[in-house]
Amino acid sequence: MATCGEVLVKLLERYGVEQVFGIPGVHTVELYRGLARSSIEHVTPRHEQGAGFMADGYARTRGKPGVCFIITGPGMTNILTAMGQAYADSIPMLVISSVQARTQLGGGRGKLHELPSQSALVGGVAAFSHTLMSAAELPAVLARAFALFQAGRPRPVHIEIPLDVLVEEADDLLECEPVSVARAGAAPGALAHMAGLLAAARRPLLLAGGGSIDAATELTELAERLGAPVALTINAKGMLPARHPLLIGSTQSLDATRELVAEADVVLAIGTELAETDYDTSFGGGFDIPGALLRIDIDADQTVRNYLPTAALVADARLAVQALLSRLGEAALPARDPAWGAARAQALRTRLDASWDTAMLAQTLLLQTLLQELPEAVIVGDSTQVVYTGNLTLNLDKPRRWFNSSTGYGTLGYALPAAIGAWLGGGPERNRPERNPVVCLIGDGGLQFTLSELASAVEARVPIIVLLWNNQGYEEIKRYMVNRSIEPVGVDIHTPDFIGLARAFGCAAQSVATVTALRDALHSATDCQRPTLIEVDQHAWMDALQ
Repeated sequence: MATCGEVLVKLLERYGVEQVFGIPGVHTVELYRGLARSSIEHVTPRHEQGAGFMADGYARTRGKPGVCFIITGPGMTNILTAMGQAYADSIPMLVISSVQARTQLGGGRGKLHELPSQSALVGGVAAFSHTLMSAAELPAVLARAFALFQAGRPRPVHIEIPLDVLVEEADDLLECEPVSVARAGAAPGALAHMAGLLAAARRPLLLAGGGSIDAATELTELAERLGAPVALTINAKGMLPARHPLLIGSTQSLDATRELVAEADVVLAIGTELAETDYDTSFGGGFDIPGALLRIDIDADQTVRNYLPTAALVADARLAVQALLSRLGEAALPARDPAWGAARAQALRTRLDASWDTAMLAQTLLLQTLLQELPEAVIVGDSTQVVYTGNLTLNLDKPRRWFNSSTGYGTLGYALPAAIGAWLGGGPERNRPERNPVVCLIGDGGLQFTLSELASAVEARVPIIVLLWNNQGYEEIKRYMVNRSIEPVGVDIHTPDFIGLARAFGCAAQSVATVTALRDALHSATDCQRPTLIEVDQHAWMDALQ
């Protein structure tokens, strides 16, 4: 007899699931009965929030949903923050949990891990939350989840399985096959309208977000065809190579870039929410699009949020851009403004390079040193000063190599477990024989949120590099309080001995204060078969550069 829990694992294998993150508990052991005999790998985090962040990082590098097995009640409340981050950033995540038996749902009897309505609690950070009331529903609800991941706006999905359903006989479901759903193509009428506006534009501009990340080649070709400067959101970094003459970076919150956007007569926004954490990080408003706005998104609702478009198209980004290129064809386009395109982008970059202050230049030097030593590194960031700087000053040559929690939900503690997931997700497959090195870029405050996941990394033999920017507290928040004439409280926190702690967990660890020392530490870390923590004291780093 195959139980529902065992069949679930079989069906996940057929959907291509290779990795699961979870902490076994008395309510989820029936899931592990099937997992032990499957091809799916399992990693045990030290907290369910870590499981969610690992699944998030895995999804971003692998391009497949991250999957979690989570215990009833406290396990689900623990993972909510990670689901919130994934929801905000449109990351595919499948969270499968247990829940009380069907006759006990919402009973208020004081059962172990009981909540009044676990599904209602989770619903706000999930595309949907479904309670499986019989094993027979399993194939359909999995098909619904993977249809969303494959063809819709990917966000977390929660499936909760009552304890009595987990052990229900489900032999008849073993023959079920996965469902594959194709993404939406582009409507010809809308395409013709958009192509006409872009062809006639004298000063076109492209704004690309994480929703278009799989269309990097096509987007670059479109920008070159139009002679259009391109601004990328944080999650879209790398879609144009770092030195591409039309790239204007991820600086939409800065006045200089906003002036350029205001000069554009047609703006094409692809796979971007046009939201605060990419377009208004100073929270002052003022990002305006006076030209004709064209929006392409897989989510119809998103095409009219924040900024109303002149024209909108609901479609897969890659298919839509391919269709636009076909519509624009090879014929000569009307004359562009001679001061536009690469010339205008270069003028902007020159102006921005001259505007960075001493602290940003010092932090950028750290990031440039990192990329010189590890040019193929995937950099997973937290909410910390060096990440904020890199969002503005750093450009990369490939997508899926720079992402962090300073966008969207904006949580702390994300980078360490997400880096573990990113390393696992970047593993060998047919066209990718080697893993890129993965660097966790985190501050001392954020690291203390999920420090215990160092043990998970050691246990899973994940040789990530934890680059710790230590400024002995929540300095960014302290500065914000001072700027608003608020006496700082709660921001000067105790800083532990991170080197001693990392070594106690089984990691290699050292402190550096100079560029040379950082180069040497990074080189040593690449030969290490376990996690390495490299601590950079902010004050020592700044002093060494003077």
